[in-house]
Amino acid sequence: MAIPDFQTLMLPLLSTAADGEEHSHTEIIETLATQCQLTDEERDEMLLSGRQTRFDNRVRWARAHLGMAGLIEASGRGKFRITARGVEVFKNPPGRIDRRFLRQFPEYQQNVAGNRSNSKQMNKEEELEEEIKQTPEEILESSYQSLRRELAEELLERIKQNSSRFFERLVVDLLVTMGYGGSRKDAGEAVGRSGDEGIDGIIKEDKLGLDVVYIQAKRWQNTVGRPDVQAFAGALMGKKANKGVFITTSQFSQEAQNYVNTISQKIVLIDGEQLAQLMIDHGVGVTEVAIYLVKRVDSDYFSEE
Repeated sequence: MAIPDFQTLMLPLLSTAADGEEHSHTEIIETLATQCQLTDEERDEMLLSGRQTRFDNRVRWARAHLGMAGLIEASGRGKFRITARGVEVFKNPPGRIDRRFLRQFPEYQQNVAGNRSNSKQMNKEEELEEEIKQTPEEILESSYQSLRRELAEELLERIKQNSSRFFERLVVDLLVTMGYGGSRKDAGEAVGRSGDEGIDGIIKEDKLGLDVVYIQAKRWQNTVGRPDVQAFAGALMGKKANKGVFITTSQFSQEAQNYVNTISQKIVLIDGEQLAQLMIDHGVGVTEVAIYLVKRVDSDYFSEE
């Protein structure tokens, strides 16, 4: 099944804590994952930050909201237990515990909504909040991905508006930034120099030059088909080379992608979308506008044990 959103996890979490015993966050993660019948892939799915699994993040927020409503409370380092209020709620458990249900408790209203005087505006905001199934980190992640897609589209458009010579320089900058090509001078002399048998350039695979990579860089509008990739593979064979990178501003046909999986040479195909994403990842042609550092409470700091 799909990973439940954090509001859906609130009732199962309180149900697990209803035994009155102390529970650790690690334990509750395992228990709820088993109850939800998550696959290994779902349990291991990471947030974009790569520092927390998506399921862990959602359980943490379910736990946080239950705590803000006074249904559970911290009982030690990384541990919690159900409160008297939580026990009362679970005596006649609702079909679902979510943010709307928790708003009946004054503490929750104060923690989440604050002291807002405009009741009409507050009700409107509450309705919008009820529709939100993502955790705050996931909302940030979604917004980041949206901004990244827009940036990638703009980068590709800018590349296509420039000359082929500019594209060759861009390829040099990207490959050197990624650690290929040795120095920028070496790479600049190699890429765009050959023009030989379907090969646009030769760069070092590493700074020591232990191996070389052959480059085909095409600023094209149309889809790159198998014949073009096959010609590049043939050129590699003529050079007795095993590694090549074919970069284009457009896209590769499915036949072209299937073809590189059937040959002995290792050819990496980088289409326009991948090119733009690599530029963003390695800071080529882009500049930082703002950095948002997300922090959370260090539970160990507040533990007196």
